[in-house]
Amino acid sequence: MIPIGAELCKMPWQTGDCIHISTFFYLTKDEIIMTSTTKITGAGGAAELMRNTRLITLPNGPKVKPTFSAAEMQGRTDKLRAYMARAEIDVVLFTSYHNINYYADFLFCSFGRFYGLVVTQDKNTTISANIDAGQPYRRSFGDNIIYTDWQRDNYFHAVQSLVAGKRRVGVEFDHVNVENMQKLKAALPDAEIVDISKACMAMRMIKSDEEIAVIRNGARIADIGGAACRSAIAVGVPEYEVALASTQAMVREIARTYPDSELMDTWTWFQSGINTDGAHNPVTSRKIQKGDILSLNCFPMISGYYTALERTLFAEDCSDAHLKIWEVNVKVHEAGLKLIKPGARCCDIAAELNEIFYENNLLQYRTFGYGHSFGTLSHYYGREAGLELREDIETVLTENMVVSIEPMLMIPEGLPGAGGYREHDILVVNKNGSENITKFPFGPKHNIVKN
Repeated sequence: MIPIGAELCKMPWQTGDCIHISTFFYLTKDEIIMTSTTKITGAGGAAELMRNTRLITLPNGPKVKPTFSAAEMQGRTDKLRAYMARAEIDVVLFTSYHNINYYADFLFCSFGRFYGLVVTQDKNTTISANIDAGQPYRRSFGDNIIYTDWQRDNYFHAVQSLVAGKRRVGVEFDHVNVENMQKLKAALPDAEIVDISKACMAMRMIKSDEEIAVIRNGARIADIGGAACRSAIAVGVPEYEVALASTQAMVREIARTYPDSELMDTWTWFQSGINTDGAHNPVTSRKIQKGDILSLNCFPMISGYYTALERTLFAEDCSDAHLKIWEVNVKVHEAGLKLIKPGARCCDIAAELNEIFYENNLLQYRTFGYGHSFGTLSHYYGREAGLELREDIETVLTENMVVSIEPMLMIPEGLPGAGGYREHDILVVNKNGSENITKFPFGPKHNIVKN
């Protein structure tokens, strides 16, 4: 591949498969060197130009200030390469948001196109679509190669250019779909393709000090979103207005704290009344009514790193039936906070908390696990399934894991105390126990809102 952006003379060229953009020079197989405003002439013309332009490089501007230090990023890569050596994996192709972001500090926007990160023992290269131009290069820890849209499956041509000749290739079995797996095997017919996803998830589950620093800031910013949300709550106000107040406050604080970061994906779910029954129910135009149960869910996203604040609240007053259920959920939440410590098994934590709900005849109203991990994840990528506080997860908590405690009850309409109840705090596991980095208050004493 011929790099683009070099100074060229107007003379015959025999080979070439690269093209620059805008006012730079084009390089083709024909005797053509021109700017974008020049008509294409010569044998083959436009069709051949497009056909021959499959891969390009575009180091457009300097690298931006990264989220993490070079030492941090190199440390992650070194651990991956050590695992690759032990597992006799020659090269890894990542395709997921979370692993590309974790190992390259680049969070892509798919919009129907495919992205990748190829890691060998001596090189990291992100693969991006031409529509993003130089942004992936500027953001990536390592090199970048771009594929064009001018031929179908140019993405797999890019993979082939970086991976061809390798005997054993690691990919994410939990992310590559059947169609793309078939295309990958066709592009790499002599390679053995093996899974890398579970091993990488286990590495991501233990956070570094730099990751914990980002997560701490995320928890702090979530608290700011919660305060803005609480201030916006009033009878007659629609859910979306409350959510907007929270999201705007969080985005502004992320921009202030991380002025060199990209601002994307931060959101708020604020639910009222019957809409509180699902933890992930979207915002609506429903207006808050007096006595409504409310659910505050603030999610600041910092360079692909997720944090959350979730709270049960009530508008103006809380019925006795609602108060009784709320207090039980708070009791379970407080008990869960005490159970997060090194050596505890996820399944044992879930079993112990189940007993409290069972004693209060509420266990049947649970809807999901008691907590999960944090890091590079969002509602559409990255869940670390090996670190969830559920009955079927036997993972033992260790230092530098970060988990939530978030019990939820959902009482159906027509029953006393109907609605969804949820509290959510983030805890960092340390040598002696854990530290709760969420500071927003919870429970009836603080969250019956009378604005």
